Amino acid sequence: MKFFDKLKNLPNMKTIALVSQDLKNLIHIFHKNGICEVNEAFDTYIATYLLSPGDQRYDLKSAAYQYLNRMILDDEEMFGKGKKMIKAEDLDEQLLADYMIKNCETIKDLKAVLERELETTEMMTLFKTIEMPLLEVMVSMEELGFKIDLSQLEVLSGEFESKLTSLTSDIYELAETESFNINSPKQLGEVLFEQLKLPIVKKTKTGYSTNIEVLEQLIHFHPIIEKIIEYRMLSKLDSTYGRGLMAFVEPKTQKIYSTFNQTVAATGRLSSSNPNLQNIPVKTEMGRAIRRVFVPSTSDRILVDADYSQIELRVLAHLSGDENLIDAFRKEQDIHTRTASEIFGISLDAVTRTQRGQAKAINFGLIYGKQAFSLGKDLGISRNEAQDYINRYFSRYPKVQAYMDNVKQQVKEEGYVTTIWGRRRYIPEMNSRNAMLVQAGERMALNTPIQGSAADIIKLAMIKVYKRLNAENLKAQLILQVHDELIIDTPKNECAQVEVLIKEEMEGAAQLSVPLTVDVNTGLSWYDVK
Repeated sequence: MKFFDKLKNLPNMKTIALVSQDLKNLIHIFHKNGICEVNEAFDTYIATYLLSPGDQRYDLKSAAYQYLNRMILDDEEMFGKGKKMIKAEDLDEQLLADYMIKNCETIKDLKAVLERELETTEMMTLFKTIEMPLLEVMVSMEELGFKIDLSQLEVLSGEFESKLTSLTSDIYELAETESFNINSPKQLGEVLFEQLKLPIVKKTKTGYSTNIEVLEQLIHFHPIIEKIIEYRMLSKLDSTYGRGLMAFVEPKTQKIYSTFNQTVAATGRLSSSNPNLQNIPVKTEMGRAIRRVFVPSTSDRILVDADYSQIELRVLAHLSGDENLIDAFRKEQDIHTRTASEIFGISLDAVTRTQRGQAKAINFGLIYGKQAFSLGKDLGISRNEAQDYINRYFSRYPKVQAYMDNVKQQVKEEGYVTTIWGRRRYIPEMNSRNAMLVQAGERMALNTPIQGSAADIIKLAMIKVYKRLNAENLKAQLILQVHDELIIDTPKNECAQVEVLIKEEMEGAAQLSVPLTVDVNTGLSWYDVK
């Protein structure tokens, strides 16, 4: 404590430029000890991630070895781990001081090398204008948390468990057996393939495969399959977001405090953990119902939710420069209806719901590098029919095909792809002798510039929204980001102002050849706003 008191009293504390490994963590520690104004200058952790986004190892020991050819001890090697961890008060002060000084020297030397690397790879602007300013925003979101309606969560978990009990009974009855462990692949396999004599789709070393792909192929053979799929889905919902979510609720505040990860996704997307708030299911009503328990922090507040409309397809239009795609967005047409009109050769008002759905699958499928086989599987049509749809799509959007061909050629020649803001992702799979790895590399190469650019845009939007809320002295607070969506916990009397503010800042976050469009909604729960 004396250390932080002395630090606080430094006359130039507010202007000291902090250089650290994992600055976000350090800022949290400073905040807990009463130091609120922190001047973040350089994070070696984030810089290492930007330079090698596919490595997954950005700790100080790995970075020192990679960039300085220096061997250092990490915390666990120095002090032990788990139950063997030595208490801070028992440590030899001189040993600890020497260790910290060596680490500080390593961080200082590492900064110099990483700065040169960021300049060489043309990512210094990305680092300074997006990644570093984002730290303050993420710290704020993590410290604010998201309020949970505990009584509603308990009711929801009870509903999950009641439904699971009912499903269990149905499954036993359909299996014509008193009981078995539905969660055991071995026992389930014996029931399905030995007792009920269903067709064997796939075998494993230990017995029969009962994964979701196998179950989906068996769904028309016996009514038990649909019940098992529903049971698994509900069981996961309850363990993760029913009873599972309760474990993360802080009793005093009745909030959950998720961690936002800046250095996990190779595309640049943020991720969320403990708990993961970016993976709440939305395809089923029971999955969507989970969002009912996420509520404003007080009764005089409301949630303002804003999300980008089809941001990845807008980024594709910008990157490809395809006139037809750009025209659709500039005219504010429904892009899936427009695509259906183009590939089926019919007027916009003649497009059926089925045709729009097929066009939507093609629009998003091509972003993720899908070929005719997987697209056909998604649409329930033959590979040849799917290929015909793809051919028609590219005939109407020729510059999209040219762009995709150029991306694949670029990564073969240079070994990496970039986003609009210069974020790099290296894709060594493209030069593999393994055809499957090459195909996976192509999918990554096509998806990364699009998803990565969209990620950069939402990060810029977060920074702009956060700064403007502070600049206008509003009490509204940004509390969550889910890919292309932002949620602000807002006093009801600020609601109208925040709705305008968030729309302006998100739509103005980047200047593309097509407009960015944001949908804004309000409600008394996350469910209501969606």
